[in-house]
Amino acid sequence: MDLTDIPEAVDTTDADPPDFTDWDDPVDAVTGGSTRERMLDVIVQLRDPRKVSTIAERADCDTETARDYCQWFAELGMVCEIAGRPVRYERNDRYFEWRQIERLRAELSTEEIVAELADVTDQLSTYRERFDADSPAAVSLRADTNESVAERWEALSEWHTLERRAELLDAARQQHGTAHPFETANG
Repeated sequence: MDLTDIPEAVDTTDADPPDFTDWDDPVDAVTGGSTRERMLDVIVQLRDPRKVSTIAERADCDTETARDYCQWFAELGMVCEIAGRPVRYERNDRYFEWRQIERLRAELSTEEIVAELADVTDQLSTYRERFDADSPAAVSLRADTNESVAERWEALSEWHTLERRAELLDAARQQHGTAHPFETANG
């Protein structure tokens, strides 16, 4: 069958096109959600300390609501409150790392964690040999090779992801079966 052939099962009769005016606006699907969901989306994306007013604007809510949620997220450990005038909040990366480690510990047994860590370590060795480097940061995208920049970028991105996965698996392995109270960046 040629790729341009139309299979016999496809209805080729002239039918009216769908009425797209009855569909929800795609922008609403992206920007919708509860205030809590929008605040969580903003908090997860914070990389630098931000004022409550900036967070409120990004979450499309009023400043007092954003302040309440930021305080609640700070109590949970998801954000760090930076005192001052004005008070600012930033994402607590340690919280999100802890969540990833806890998820691994809940989903995998110690043996499964060790086996996956061994597999990831083997893949990392393959990348080190392939690029003759200790880390993806030490590799030039423009090196004289038969690979395109896009191919090298993809390989280096995968290598970087595997390094991060190995760190998380190793942390989960070390902590498996032990109590691990969450610590905020401040304590």
